[in-house]
Amino acid sequence: MSNLKKVAFICVHNSCRSQIAEALGQILASDVFESYSAGTEVKDRINQDAVRLMKEIYGVDMEKDQYSKLIADIPKVDVVVTMGCNVQCPYLPCEKRVDWGLEDPSGKSDDEFKQLIADIESKIKLLTEELKK
Repeated sequence: MSNLKKVAFICVHNSCRSQIAEALGQILASDVFESYSAGTEVKDRINQDAVRLMKEIYGVDMEKDQYSKLIADIPKVDVVVTMGCNVQCPYLPCEKRVDWGLEDPSGKSDDEFKQLIADIESKIKLLTEELKK
């Protein structure tokens, strides 16, 4: 059994921002926390622009191990990170909760997607440092 903190990235559809955060958490912080993502609803697939750009930038295929999940489908977590969906997220018990206030890039340009990915990477690094303390 792992002693790592469990971090859940929560978004409405669990198809874009939260999926990117889960993937980047696995890439950048797997020695500090376990990454999960979930939503209050699900989509039939991960946002294809997110999949393409994550593959291009980091060489990771999010569709290989990730899929859209409901909050009930993930284990009990220590940290909840909401993406900034402008909706009331259901209560999810945790030690720490934070909202990253990220705008959904769906349907926007690659440059806007890449900026969002860079923002999430930066926030993952900050969260990693926080959880190391």
